[in-house]
Amino acid sequence: MRTRLGAKLHIVLERYFPERRVFLKSDTDTRFIRLRPGTQLIAYAGGALLVAWAIVATAIILMDSIGSGNFREQAKRDQNNYQARLNELSSQRDSRATEAVAAQNRFNAALAQISVMQSELLDSETRRRELETGIEVIQSTLRGTMKDREAARSKLADAQEQLNGGAGTALASAGAGASMGFVAEALAKTAAERDQVILDSQDALLAADEMAQQISVMKEQNDAIFRQLEDAMTVSVAPLDKMFRAAGMPTDRIIEQVRRGYSGQGGPLTPLSFSTRGQEPTADTLRANRLLDQMDRLNLYRIAAQKAPFANPVKDAFRFTSKFGPRRDPKTGGRRMHKGVDFAAANGTPLYATADGVVTHSGWSSGYGRLVKIQHEFGIETRYAHMSKLRVKVGQRVSRGQRIGDMGASGRVTGVHLHYEVRVGGKAVNPMIYIKAANDVF
Repeated sequence: MRTRLGAKLHIVLERYFPERRVFLKSDTDTRFIRLRPGTQLIAYAGGALLVAWAIVATAIILMDSIGSGNFREQAKRDQNNYQARLNELSSQRDSRATEAVAAQNRFNAALAQISVMQSELLDSETRRRELETGIEVIQSTLRGTMKDREAARSKLADAQEQLNGGAGTALASAGAGASMGFVAEALAKTAAERDQVILDSQDALLAADEMAQQISVMKEQNDAIFRQLEDAMTVSVAPLDKMFRAAGMPTDRIIEQVRRGYSGQGGPLTPLSFSTRGQEPTADTLRANRLLDQMDRLNLYRIAAQKAPFANPVKDAFRFTSKFGPRRDPKTGGRRMHKGVDFAAANGTPLYATADGVVTHSGWSSGYGRLVKIQHEFGIETRYAHMSKLRVKVGQRVSRGQRIGDMGASGRVTGVHLHYEVRVGGKAVNPMIYIKAANDVF
């Protein structure tokens, strides 16, 4: 069975691969190599497989080359898009910075106007009280004049009665001429006093009307000043209140803490209380005291804003290279928590404190490189890492906007940048909360 199958297969192979002989001839001998059909089939199959492998390998190489070219082009396009996006963000940041400077100027102008209006209000209140005192004096004089006029009228009536009742007797007596002269002189004097009293009362009434008009004008002026002050307070206090709330800082507690810190003589702003001389306070007095309370709150807000990191540590041109939150470690490739934000700029770019505080660390720290830590009020701490140069010392008190160092690439980094952290109660929070909250105010 196997022999017949092999014979049939040999016959089929001989039809396509007939037996061939390859002669090898030398000077002395001639030999040949017989290529049987099976051997030719194996050689043919091996050659076909080799050609097929070469074709497939070439196709793979070509496809990989084309694909890598597309990937490079895609990566280049992505890089260009990313660069364009970064440029756009940088321009937006610059425009926001310009708007913040303009807002700060408007804010300072509003505060200056508030100070002027406050002085005008106090001067107007003092003048109004002086006018009220003058009117009281005039009214007292008028009442006395009216009493004198009534007394003069009574004397005149008595004299006339005496003259009418005793005219006959006086004429019959020997001293009639002297009595009539005395009576006439008394009547003339009384009439003159009456006329003078009438003139004085008319002058007093005119003066009272004039003062009443002045008081009415002053009340209108005071009302206009009150309205301007109230509008200015609304414009000034509302953005600050919104800024603190956006940063998650309870305003009432913050204000109370600042007030306790400035409770010594002088204070940030002690509200005035207009005297009412034991009487019930007027509507203007209550309104003025409410405004002074708001001014005190505004001043406390300004003090608190200087002590919280509502500012940007980099004022020159920069770009954000890493945000707060989980990210891929550029060195290990693993995932880890990024506890701050990164600002990239040129080496040596000035770095500034974002709030008033005390330097608690200024030196080398593992991973952070050259590091500055500043402790602020309200349990807030800021950190500035990877510096090339430190410009403050431990224990030094710094103000917001004071230069504390230069940007660099010290520590565990892949390039020049600033790693900026904000910690509240020792826990890292997103610094952009404070930076964005202050965009519309500073």
